[in-house]
Amino acid sequence: MTPHAVTIVGGRVVTPDGIQDVPLRMAGGAIAGFAGPEQGDEVVDAKGQLVAPGIVDLGVFAVDKPAFRFGGITRAALMPDQNPPLDYPARVNFIAKSGKPDLWVHPLAAATVSLEGEQLAEIALMKAAGARGIATGRRWIADSGVMLRLLQYAAMLDLVVVSHAEDDGLAGSAVATAGEVATRLGLPSAPAEAEALAVARDIALTELSGARLHLRQVTTRSALSLVRAAKARGVTVTAGVTPAHFMLSDLSTMDFRTFARLSPPLRCEDDRQAVREAIGDGTIDVIASGHDPRGPEDKRLPFADAAPGMAGAETLLAMTLTLVRDGVIDLPRAFALLSANPARLLGVNAGELRDGCEADVAIIDVERPWVVDGSRMEASAGNTPFDRQPTQGRVSSLYKGGMPV
Repeated sequence: MTPHAVTIVGGRVVTPDGIQDVPLRMAGGAIAGFAGPEQGDEVVDAKGQLVAPGIVDLGVFAVDKPAFRFGGITRAALMPDQNPPLDYPARVNFIAKSGKPDLWVHPLAAATVSLEGEQLAEIALMKAAGARGIATGRRWIADSGVMLRLLQYAAMLDLVVVSHAEDDGLAGSAVATAGEVATRLGLPSAPAEAEALAVARDIALTELSGARLHLRQVTTRSALSLVRAAKARGVTVTAGVTPAHFMLSDLSTMDFRTFARLSPPLRCEDDRQAVREAIGDGTIDVIASGHDPRGPEDKRLPFADAAPGMAGAETLLAMTLTLVRDGVIDLPRAFALLSANPARLLGVNAGELRDGCEADVAIIDVERPWVVDGSRMEASAGNTPFDRQPTQGRVSSLYKGGMPV
């Protein structure tokens, strides 16, 4: 069935050339120009709201359709940390077919067998089965020889490698960043340099192999400096972050709230400011939700025993819009971070509102106020560090391939 044609009028459209007050036409599942409606089109009045590309969420741990719909997410790259892990072509193929037609799930293949960091998985077969990238999972690959082979293999297959940058030898079983807050709370902590060491090694091997490396979360000033310098040298490295690390510092853990137990852990205020600067100057390329819903059985525990992770899909857009309101970035840059850049890394024809691109479109009321409420979230669990926080920006309607979701 060919999707019917829809023309959205009266909206502020986020195009690659900036915000434009033009109509947006969707036909045949794709963006079909910026002219007025043709005969037979369904006409939708956006009433002055923002018309933006659907969010491409790079690196979620669970597929949570109601939460994604609420948050304006039309595509999600799924981390390989599933049960069983995505280290086998048939599993990857099953995931690649799931979710359609109203959500596209792009599986990230496990870099190593059982994500143990020792033996490379069948990456070429998993690419053929639908993998859009390779990921090390929740952990760093400590063996530099394995990591180099992985990067060389990925370069040959032109797949991005998504790395978790945290040196396990230093991080160990730490649940906090070493510093005044961790000391006061008596929490097992690791120095922030655990991230910088991992980033430095991964960048060096990327330079050697010519691969494309995406550091899923870079959260410290020292590691961001390494990324900035590598980019200046022409290394094909990109960096991501989740809203927790530009909105919150380790002060949010002062009352032992396990919703603020994250991986990597929250950092000091100086690192938080460094993340905001890196978003502003282009060092950070992607803002993702890190969506990892965890029920009470994982979170209602002493801080050091609780599982890390946050339900991030519903708050991703609103928290990114705070950066626009604070003057850190403008709206087109916000949607480059949320949509265009992640789509480019995954090699999918989406994430931008331009002719021929997939018609994944969100109509957004950027001023609409709401309060984050973990007990009433659409996600399968409401473990958000932003619980009870007032915010602004809600999706009014969502289209996937030109069809309303």
